Amino acid sequence: MLTANYLGNREIGIRETEPEPPGPGQVRIAVAYTGICGTDLHVLHGNMDARVRVPAVIGHEMSGVVADLGEGVTGWRVGDHVTVMPLEWDGTCPACLAGDEHVCQNLTFIGLDSPGALQRLWNVRADHLVALPRELRLDHAALTEPVAVAVHDVRRAELAPGDRAVVVGGGPIGSLIALVARHVGAEVVVVEPDAGRRATVAGLGLEVLDPGTTDLVARVTEWTGGAGADVVFEVSGAAAAVLGATELVKVRGTLVVVAIHPEPRPVNLQRVFWRELRILGARVYRRADFEHAVELLATGVIPADRIISRVEPITETARAFATLEAGQAMKVLIDVAATGAQA
Repeated sequence: MLTANYLGNREIGIRETEPEPPGPGQVRIAVAYTGICGTDLHVLHGNMDARVRVPAVIGHEMSGVVADLGEGVTGWRVGDHVTVMPLEWDGTCPACLAGDEHVCQNLTFIGLDSPGALQRLWNVRADHLVALPRELRLDHAALTEPVAVAVHDVRRAELAPGDRAVVVGGGPIGSLIALVARHVGAEVVVVEPDAGRRATVAGLGLEVLDPGTTDLVARVTEWTGGAGADVVFEVSGAAAAVLGATELVKVRGTLVVVAIHPEPRPVNLQRVFWRELRILGARVYRRADFEHAVELLATGVIPADRIISRVEPITETARAFATLEAGQAMKVLIDVAATGAQA
């Protein structure tokens, strides 16, 4: 079978390997689609070389079909449609004992710390599987993991109907956060400097602002009657966005840090003090977030066709990375079973 591998030095290579049978407690999945995300770009850029061992089969946003069952596996059948919640926790650290397994102090992320989904046949522990309804298309289902991120972020913010939210960054996660926030009844504005992404966000029926031509503080102040936003989601990863985000939040409002920042950023703590702001981190998801994400995709709340920009065969994984890195797509999927040119 073919696998897509991070080889170090900003290089993605295709290798041919022999699949192994599933071990005890494992399920073999015939992977259908794997999405590429910002975390995968961090890997490509070498930001995670300390934890990713090359050559590394990466990828954690996926959908597929159960192909075989290892010894002792119950509750699953060959042919079941599934996705994978790619978190492994130790169950013994203080975070786990407090019920926060998803942010285990020794968390292992499948697709980074262990082989991921950019391979046709993938063996994973059965307890990582999440069921997919048959009516949900497998290409759409590959968005479950990023939608689960958005669900978790909105829940973490305690966003309520009627709240006003600003999403700074109109990439895939920012757009999904905006869609989930709208679904819970919030009013949403997205901030995005890239014209192509603004067009995509607008096509989702969301209001989107260009920070290069808009006075964001004045616009949000006007929009909220002088109060400021109830919640601001920082999804851009840009230092300037972090510094400016606190200016948009109302008294006792919430700033949710979603983006992965590779280095410390300046924060206006005077503004945090003056307005008694709350700053929250929001990382990954719980199983309930994953299950709700499946529901949102299956019911069409998330318009998957408008989020997915391109589908490439596994042999063109490097090209898919280049497309995403250049900002020319919202979401690129890899058709893991395909080897020819795609649309």
